[in-house]
Amino acid sequence: MITWTTYGTWLQGDERGYVKNGKTYSGNKALKTANESSQSAEAVLLSKTEKQIVKQAIIEEAALQGQKIYAISVCSNHVHLLAGYIEKPISKIVAYYKKAARLALKSKGRTGKVWTRGYDKRFCFDQTVLNQKIKYVRDHEK
Repeated sequence: MITWTTYGTWLQGDERGYVKNGKTYSGNKALKTANESSQSAEAVLLSKTEKQIVKQAIIEEAALQGQKIYAISVCSNHVHLLAGYIEKPISKIVAYYKKAARLALKSKGRTGKVWTRGYDKRFCFDQTVLNQKIKYVRDHEK
């Protein structure tokens, strides 16, 4: 399962908690304020139409990469993608998906930064965990 956020919407220090290097941390107001002041552009929230554009771009890119998608949820401020294993580094796969989505949005008029740097990854080593993650991602679609 891969998760990444839109630019400026889920900063380190966020009161909802945040992930850094695979570890989850509690909110830290001072850290969030410092991160907000260093932003180079406005935070990005995807519209309903933009969320559909991103979802379609990721689905099309997954087909090109030969990667099965078990579940996908594109929210206004982040993306959850649960995908099958392929023999490519996760960092490259995430870069392909972010780029495909950014270019699709650009073709519809969105300019500037869209995504934050980095992503979070969670591995599913058995069917039970996979089913839990599928439910989690699908619950975000509502």
